[in-house]
Amino acid sequence: MTEKNVTIHTDGGSRGNPGPAAIGGVIILPNQTKITFHRYIGSQRTNNEAEYEALIYALQEAKKHLGKQVAKNFTIHCFLDSELAVKQLNHQYKLKDEKIQKYFIKIWNLTLDFQKVNFQHIPREKNKEADSLVNKALDAESSRLF
Repeated sequence: MTEKNVTIHTDGGSRGNPGPAAIGGVIILPNQTKITFHRYIGSQRTNNEAEYEALIYALQEAKKHLGKQVAKNFTIHCFLDSELAVKQLNHQYKLKDEKIQKYFIKIWNLTLDFQKVNFQHIPREKNKEADSLVNKALDAESSRLF
């Protein structure tokens, strides 16, 4: 029987915090198909907002590629280098910022589309590809402006 696991590595970053921000990530489906994404998400955004937006985008993409009905049969393993976001998502830290609360609710609702979703903190060195994709989006936006 095939493993029904999806691995997601996400990152979000802001230059200035708040400042110009971007998201990036890597999704690996059970058949080893690798999906990468990176996009600029706007100015005056915080690192934490970008971390949450990256995860939201990745979960939406995973659901889209698996199909809504099929997604219910999959466990999603999410790896983030933001210890704050992971502790918030795992209910270890309270959410005081209203904007982050809204992101949290959006993620919570997305988790209902899968069998199980795990959130794990990893060191930045183990999240290099997602980090690189964030910087790629930020650099592209920066060069577009100048």
